[in-house]
Amino acid sequence: MSKPSDRPRVVVITGASGGIGRATAQQFAARGDTVALLARGTRGLDGARRDVEGLGAVAATYVVDTADAAAVDKVADRIEEDLGAIDVWVNVAFTSVFARFVDIEPEEFERVTQVTYLGFVNGTRSALRRMLPRDRGTIVQVGSTLAYRGIPLQSAYCGAKHATQGFHESLRTELLHEGSQVRVTMVQMPAVNTPQFSWVLSKLPRQAQPVPPIYQPEVAARAVVYAADHPRRREYWVGETTTATLLVNAVAPGLLDRYLARTGFKAQQTDQPKPADQPANLWDPADGDDGHDFGAHGRFDDRSHGHSPQVWASQHHGLLAGAGLGLLAGAAALTRRRHR
Repeated sequence: MSKPSDRPRVVVITGASGGIGRATAQQFAARGDTVALLARGTRGLDGARRDVEGLGAVAATYVVDTADAAAVDKVADRIEEDLGAIDVWVNVAFTSVFARFVDIEPEEFERVTQVTYLGFVNGTRSALRRMLPRDRGTIVQVGSTLAYRGIPLQSAYCGAKHATQGFHESLRTELLHEGSQVRVTMVQMPAVNTPQFSWVLSKLPRQAQPVPPIYQPEVAARAVVYAADHPRRREYWVGETTTATLLVNAVAPGLLDRYLARTGFKAQQTDQPKPADQPANLWDPADGDDGHDFGAHGRFDDRSHGHSPQVWASQHHGLLAGAGLGLLAGAAALTRRRHR
């Protein structure tokens, strides 16, 4: 995938130590961009840095909790001192709790909101403070199908993603009003095979899993890079299930409520019991000094898809529309000849 300019861009990625953030760093590095890697976990950050440098790109790591607005802003200053002006800021960092709402403690729910919602707000604010005076730059919010459609056992995460969606729309309209050349876009993700299911705080009796079908993090990462290159669209949908879910939710949300009530509990758990030693990264990173590097992939490689035709289609609306019009025109011409 080519990039819009020959100059290596400075790309900031929060949550870069694992999962979608880690895979996204690799995609930008493969194009030669300079990547600033932000996360709490030192082991994961070191691994991400090796990934980027192994692809021949420049990387720098910054240990920060994105829930701390002042800390994020200080890191943004350091990035521009170390690497140059920030061109792209990608918000990925999140945490969650797998449990019924009534089983989530108030401080746990608050922590998920601070990281998964306010972390995006803090990153966006720091990016805008530097991009707006230059009147250039792109911010990509990594969202989820759950930004539109709540599901059981993920009330804290769903609430945070819904909040991020509203925040994104509000900010985008303000930038459009001001005629700013700074762009913001959002990428709504499907179920992705990331390490979160091995490190998110879970109060479920069995091992948590993404709701099938599951996509590899590289599918998500390629969509993020494309969105950064084409940020004029308000959002992108990734995966056939994302499209189907959002369309059904738009026309029959009550029906989807009842379907998820019947299937959502079982679909988010495997048949295996939750490991007794599973870490929880709600308060401390699972890939910190005492942990290990989880990488980009979770434990569901054998069940995950590495490609999505829907992603290609969503990124080539114009081409598909042109082809459709061409087919219609051809069919009309053939009909006229037959009539003559």
